Amino acid sequence: MQEHLQVTTGSAGVFNRIRDAIVAGEYSYNERLPSERDLSAAYKAARGTVRAALQQLEEANLVKRKFGSGTFVSFRHEFEQTDIAEQTSPLELIETRLAIEPYIVKMVVMNANNRDLNRLEEVLEQAIDTESDPNAFSAADEAFHLMLASCSQNPLMIWIYQRINDIRSHTQWSARKNYILTPEKISDYISQHRTLLGAIRQRDHIRAAEIITNHLKQAKQDLIGQG
Repeated sequence: MQEHLQVTTGSAGVFNRIRDAIVAGEYSYNERLPSERDLSAAYKAARGTVRAALQQLEEANLVKRKFGSGTFVSFRHEFEQTDIAEQTSPLELIETRLAIEPYIVKMVVMNANNRDLNRLEEVLEQAIDTESDPNAFSAADEAFHLMLASCSQNPLMIWIYQRINDIRSHTQWSARKNYILTPEKISDYISQHRTLLGAIRQRDHIRAAEIITNHLKQAKQDLIGQG
């Protein structure tokens, strides 16, 4: 186990740490991950938290769990992601998300079942008490939006959003987190996520698309200093 195994916050934090290790190639395709017990000890997290993170990784098509055998990496490095991450500005990333995510939530309204939405709510709850920790909130936020894509039930859309999250993890965004993600902004974003989930549960695709659009427009304004 490498240095990426460190103290994290909730299943969203564990999810993002393991995902980053997979994307970075620390775990190769079809490699067996350490056991839940070993991951729990390494991350100083409850086994239930690790189990929830592994479930989220499976739903994001990053791993496959085989009964009696363990959890295996299903992510393949089919192209070099570093170049596009370095060429994409945070503003361009937000604009790309604005083009994609409103349709994702429409698919979620159409395709997600109650179990999917309960999982989405569980991921949302990981953002609780992260107002004073931009890194913890960012991890929870990435997990929430990736779970949205997973709830679309569209494998290609899930794959596309995995690439978006890869770029969100790049240092260009990390350098901006501390001054953008104030406690007030984090609280506001969490509230918007809750409102979005409410519209999805009501199967109101028009309202849900409107909420995610306004959410991302606000993030864009915050990014360029107009929030």
